[in-house]
Amino acid sequence: MASGHTVKAFDDELDELRATIAEMGGLAEAAIRESMDALVARDDAAAAAIVERDARIDALETEVERMAVQIIALRAPMADDLRDVIAALKIAGVVERIGDYAKNIAKRVPSLEDSRIRPISLLPEMARIAGEMVHNVLDAFAARDADKAAAVVDRDAAVDDFYNSIFRALLTHMMENPHNITPATHLLFVARNLERIGDHATNVAEMVYFARTGIHLAERVRGADAARIAPGDLGA
Repeated sequence: MASGHTVKAFDDELDELRATIAEMGGLAEAAIRESMDALVARDDAAAAAIVERDARIDALETEVERMAVQIIALRAPMADDLRDVIAALKIAGVVERIGDYAKNIAKRVPSLEDSRIRPISLLPEMARIAGEMVHNVLDAFAARDADKAAAVVDRDAAVDDFYNSIFRALLTHMMENPHNITPATHLLFVARNLERIGDHATNVAEMVYFARTGIHLAERVRGADAARIAPGDLGA
C-alpha cells in the first residue's frame, strides 16, 4: 500500500501538471485576445510580438509531456488518476494548437494593413466567445468539474453560427467588388481560425468530462452549417 508521503508526492505532481497547463492556457487565451486587438488596430508590431511569444507555449507543452511520462513511469497511476494524466497530456497538445491558431491570426495583420475592408464587427465578438471557451474549459480541468466542461460544449454552436454569418458577409463583399477578394479572404482565414479554436476548446471539454466520469459526452449539436467549409480547407 502506498504511504501517505507517496500519495502526497503524487498529488503534488498532478497539481504541478495542471498548473503548467493552466499557464499554457493563460498564454493562449491572451494570444487570442491580443491578436484580435492587433487586427482591429492594424498593429504590425503587436502582431509580431504575439508570434514570438508562441514559442513559450510550445516549450510548456514539452514540459507537460515530460512530466506526464515521468508520472506514468514512476507512479503507475490507475483508473481516475490515469485518466487525469492522459487527459492532461492530450489537452496540452490541443492548447498548443489553440496558440498556433492565435499566432496564425496575428500573421494575417500585415496583409490587411492597406485593406479597404475593416474587420467586420462580428469578428471581435466571435474571438471573445472563443477565448471565454478556452478560459472556462481550463477552469473546468483545474477544478475537475464535469458540469463546467459540459457547459463549454454547449457554447460551440454559437461560435459556428458566428462563422457562418461572417462567411456570408465576406462573400457579399467579394461579390460587390473584386478588389475586396484578397482582404476578405484573409478575414475569412481569421474567422476560420477562431472557429477552430472553439472546436478545440470543445474537444478539451469532452476530454475533461470523460476524465471525470469515464463517460463520453453525446455528440454535440453544431451551429447552422449552410456556409460550413470542409475541415481541410482554409488552414484547418
